[in-house]
Amino acid sequence: MRMPPIALAVLLLAMPLAQAADNPDVLRLSQRLQALDADPGTSGMAAYERLQARQALQVLAEASSSRRAVALKVAEARVETAEVAAGTAVTRREIDKLDRERSELLVEASRQDAARARQEAERLRVQAQIQAEEAERLRQQADEEASARAEVETALDGVAGAQAAKLRAARQREAELARREAELMGEPAEPKQSDGNKP
Repeated sequence: MRMPPIALAVLLLAMPLAQAADNPDVLRLSQRLQALDADPGTSGMAAYERLQARQALQVLAEASSSRRAVALKVAEARVETAEVAAGTAVTRREIDKLDRERSELLVEASRQDAARARQEAERLRVQAQIQAEEAERLRQQADEEASARAEVETALDGVAGAQAAKLRAARQREAELARREAELMGEPAEPKQSDGNKP
């Protein structure tokens, strides 16, 4: 029965490599894997690749002298793959973190832009309202001035009409007085003329 990869990894981590002390290549490659395990940044990364590297180290530790060269190449490749995979995972995690931060910054920038846009819209609305109120005030003032001018013109027309009427009445009285004066001047002359005709 095949053992699950995670259980096998735990087993390999706990299994002492008895031959490591006698095989410097196994010791060297094991130290590289241990460095990955000890680094907080890579300790949880590339678990499958590290499992394959430990399996290759186990094969190397148990390999016969005739197969040791091939087992060494495989173990070195597996360890290097684990290191690269762990580094790639760290880089990918950093990229994901930067992407999240970038997204958060974009969202915040959008929120700030929206807030500024709302403030600008409110400022323009208040400004438009003030201008509309000022225009209405000026219109009312112009209407009041026009009404006042109309009242003044009407009053002036009334005064001019009254003065013209007074002038006409005065002229009529003057004409009447002149007529009466003429009549009065003419009445004494008629008796004199009639007296002179008497025998």
